[in-house]
Amino acid sequence: MDDGVTAKKRRKGIYLLPNLFTTGTLFGGFYAIVMAMDGRFENAVYGILAAMIADGLDGRVARWTNTQSDFGKEFDSLCDMVAFGIAPAILIYAYSLNGLADYRWIGGKLGWVIAFTYAACAALRLARFNVLAAIASSNKDFYGVPSPAAAAVVTFFVWSCVDDSHSLFAWVAGHVPIHGHDALVMAAPLTLATALSMVSSFRYNSFKKLNLTARLKFLSFASVVGVLALVLIDPPRILFMLFFAYALSGPAVVLWRRLRRKPVPAA
Repeated sequence: MDDGVTAKKRRKGIYLLPNLFTTGTLFGGFYAIVMAMDGRFENAVYGILAAMIADGLDGRVARWTNTQSDFGKEFDSLCDMVAFGIAPAILIYAYSLNGLADYRWIGGKLGWVIAFTYAACAALRLARFNVLAAIASSNKDFYGVPSPAAAAVVTFFVWSCVDDSHSLFAWVAGHVPIHGHDALVMAAPLTLATALSMVSSFRYNSFKKLNLTARLKFLSFASVVGVLALVLIDPPRILFMLFFAYALSGPAVVLWRRLRRKPVPAA
């Protein structure tokens, strides 16, 4: 009798450890919003980056400790919306898209419309993922760019523009921080294209079958080390290029398959 009551009480509670990491995702997004509104864009980037790390750990911690729950899934989705939907949209708007208000001949409101489009597409992407969760769990691919990867494209673009570190790549290129209005020509189409990529039907590798404990060939290991070295040399620009390449991989694969498809001979 007591055991049954104890089990029932446990089911009513929530698991602490994985939900702490999920709360970390929420805090990172909230911190990024506050920093972006204050014009401290690099700090906002760090907040979203911390949210990405926490989001990558919460599910793994839940599986390692066997503490998965429906509450955790719903909480994770809500926190993802803040960290990877609202926060990047506000960041890119506060940094650059607000400059479109100066162009009255296009309405003056295009900047926040693009930012809202990004947030709306992130919400749609997360809702679709939840609906197709059973299929996605048994499939190695995602449909549409995952919201954390899309957030990485926008966030690391801002980081690569505002970073004034004396990295090797920055020294070679003579890099100096770029004003948000000067980045408009790239920021606006990049944000809109990234938003639409989230709700696209392109397939993206989820890397669910990636086994970090398996043996690797020497060339593969050397490639991984090389990428990590590049990231350490110049994190903003290398991370942006990596996630931008991932966002392009979906349509690139479709195009490649169509080009390789042999034409049907005429009868």
